[in-house]
Amino acid sequence: MKKSARWIVHTHVFRGDEYECSACGEVVSKPKKSCPNCGAVMKGSKSDLGWVDELEALDAFLDD
Repeated sequence: MKKSARWIVHTHVFRGDEYECSACGEVVSKPKKSCPNCGAVMKGSKSDLGWVDELEALDAFLDD
């Protein structure tokens, strides 16, 4: 039986989204039905709110 996992969606402010396999940590630019590294079958995705930290850093940089 093949293992299953989820894509962890890393959204960025100034670059494209990245998708990380929750089973092995492989990062790809587009989600696929299975992980190209470990072969886990994907059962959906979940979001990572890292883009909020990117916006906070940009706001602190641009603040007078």
